[in-house]
Amino acid sequence: MKILVTGGAGFIGSAVIREAVARGHSVVNVDKLTYAANLDSLRSVADEDGYIFERMDVCDTQAVAALMQRTRPDAVMHLAAESHVDRSIDGPGDFIQTNIVGTFSMLQAARSHWAGLEPDAKALFRFHHVSTDEVYGDLSSHDPAFSETTPYDPSSPYSASKAASDHLVRAWGRTFGLPVVLTNCSNNYGPYQFPEKLIPVAILKMLQEEPIPVYGDGSNVRDWLHVEDHVDALLTVLEQGRLGETYNIGGDNERTNLELVQALCSLMDRHSPTGRTDHASLIAFVDDRPGHDRRYAVDASRIRDELDWTPSADWMSRLEDTVLWYLQNEDWWRPLVEAKAIGQRLGRKA
Repeated sequence: MKILVTGGAGFIGSAVIREAVARGHSVVNVDKLTYAANLDSLRSVADEDGYIFERMDVCDTQAVAALMQRTRPDAVMHLAAESHVDRSIDGPGDFIQTNIVGTFSMLQAARSHWAGLEPDAKALFRFHHVSTDEVYGDLSSHDPAFSETTPYDPSSPYSASKAASDHLVRAWGRTFGLPVVLTNCSNNYGPYQFPEKLIPVAILKMLQEEPIPVYGDGSNVRDWLHVEDHVDALLTVLEQGRLGETYNIGGDNERTNLELVQALCSLMDRHSPTGRTDHASLIAFVDDRPGHDRRYAVDASRIRDELDWTPSADWMSRLEDTVLWYLQNEDWWRPLVEAKAIGQRLGRKA
């Protein structure tokens, strides 16, 4: 297939592109290159014949529509989004614009492209919207995991904007017949994750022997999914998912934030370049995030039963690989950390 991927220079988007190219697909990467985007994550595919990069804002419907007319994609994987909860609390406007208006723009461009396709191509076209489990709100310790029929109850401006985008995609499918599929995933981890998310934050704080911030008492629970597992699931849904359906993608791996950070500390004790073996002493509990969801858990039985997909089971091995990647790839994360620090000193967000 020729797949148009939005947000392809981000953490999950770049992983999608690397794997799609490895599987023989052609890819058109559309990315505005905001703070969390990094084309260095795509160095391994940058010179491939089947890869094209277009710097473009997904909110620019005319530009996206013209690009689709020129490149004639067989499918769209829409990943472009503002995704950091703390940033959505500080500045929700960017989330409304990118996540809601941007999705509307992509749907309009895709609808126009799809309507002009020949019958065979039209029948094969897919618009795959990639979303989050955070749209469902939070769970108590005894609640069953989120299923695809769990009512939406978002808590943050981020999750509310993603919930709105999900509703738009379903509406375009039902009203206009656009062939859509949706996925809602749990927390991702792995290489190339922007260094403001919990796992890279903890690793890099330990490298600098600085306090590791943990919200509240660290009891908030998340289900952790390796990004390569997520990508495998996304491509499976794109190729085999039923039109109009939603598939939850989870790692079957619930951990409290404190348990996660303690596991990272243990791995750093083993691999620290300085020989330090007491990284857990760096854990520092900080004031909790406003509206902090208590627990996320994902029931991924639909994608398992219908599409025969399951996540890899070796949590500690994949987490260790992630730690080692950050230790071995300072040339990737160092410029991002320094750019963020400069932005903070200038009184703006990097």
